[in-house]
Amino acid sequence: MLSKRYSDMLSRKDIIFEIAGYGRRRAQEIGPENVFDFSLGNPSVDAPPCVNETIQDVLARHPSLEVHGYGPGQGIASVRQVVARSLNHRFSMDYGPEHIFMTAGAAGALAHALRAVTQPGDELILFAPFFSEYFPYAEGAGLTPKIVPPDTAAFQIDFPALERLLNPKVTAVLINSPNNPTGAVLSTQTLKQLAALLEERQRQYHHPIYLISDEPYREILYPGADCPYTASLYDNTITCYSFSKSLSLPGERIGYLAVCPKAEEAERIIELCPQISRTIGHNGAATLMQHTVAKCLEETSDLTVYQRNRDRLYQALTEYGYSCVKPDGTFYLFPQSLENDAYAFCARAQELDLLFVPGDVFGCPGHFRIAYCVPEEKVNRALPRLKQLAEIYQTLNEQN
Repeated sequence: MLSKRYSDMLSRKDIIFEIAGYGRRRAQEIGPENVFDFSLGNPSVDAPPCVNETIQDVLARHPSLEVHGYGPGQGIASVRQVVARSLNHRFSMDYGPEHIFMTAGAAGALAHALRAVTQPGDELILFAPFFSEYFPYAEGAGLTPKIVPPDTAAFQIDFPALERLLNPKVTAVLINSPNNPTGAVLSTQTLKQLAALLEERQRQYHHPIYLISDEPYREILYPGADCPYTASLYDNTITCYSFSKSLSLPGERIGYLAVCPKAEEAERIIELCPQISRTIGHNGAATLMQHTVAKCLEETSDLTVYQRNRDRLYQALTEYGYSCVKPDGTFYLFPQSLENDAYAFCARAQELDLLFVPGDVFGCPGHFRIAYCVPEEKVNRALPRLKQLAEIYQTLNEQN
């Protein structure tokens, strides 16, 4: 008999990939130049030259069996050491290799973090809007998600709402800054206030509350952004990182989990990770990719294209009458939809071959996500369609 759990999930598939799939089919019908697909957060710039150069060098200098063989469960020791040193240099931390676990991307890091510091039945705090896959991640770990409603004015944290949700069943809090889908960054003031509240509740509940910080967009920050390193402000922090965005390597599935050295049982958490791998079929990050990112830690793709896309889109959208919080990072905009029903709005946009993701997917109705990780010329050619869409709603509003 097929699994009921996964069969039930077929009725709530990943909508983002469904929209992207429609975009590919539509492109075959009318040509890719006529489809303006802003649905999927897939990097649009090449990996930096050091990636291919390092891959070639590793393949040339290391025996094939070593490069393509199984690695240690926690990751290659020398790579973990290099990651620790990089974090220490950049953020004035005190990581050692014993605090680093190499993973198959940030998703792999989250899968381990959620299981390492919770028990099935515990509650996990999420802040709307949040990455749509957090729900299945939490449910897969046996956790009950509790959602803090969005602060749509600035996309910071609604602290009164958070305080109402905190209770002794909460053992972990998950944040994502810079944020998908909003592009917002949790400020130093916000994170300090969050740290103080969690420290107070830890003492009250007599158990740790781990702050799991999902940071795949850490390197995509724009001038003036106030984006502190979360683990420097709260000891019980587990950082989940991916090279998918910074090095444009989403298909290589490489990242890491870093436990703050001051966290309770920090080294023990890393010891648990290979045991968690045994239960979820993780089986270690790719050896070749571990060697590669170790040599490219201080590099990024050319991320300036994302800032140019952001600036062009934000200026145009606000001119056309859309309302939007200007993002400080990532490659996403999260404007208010021009009608309350974001699904209906996105359906109307689709009639113009503009493909967006309804905000409901991220726990924030009345908004839509634009993933502007696309070529600049596509952004420029999409602007008349965005203006046309706004004019359609202006006409509808005048008629009503």
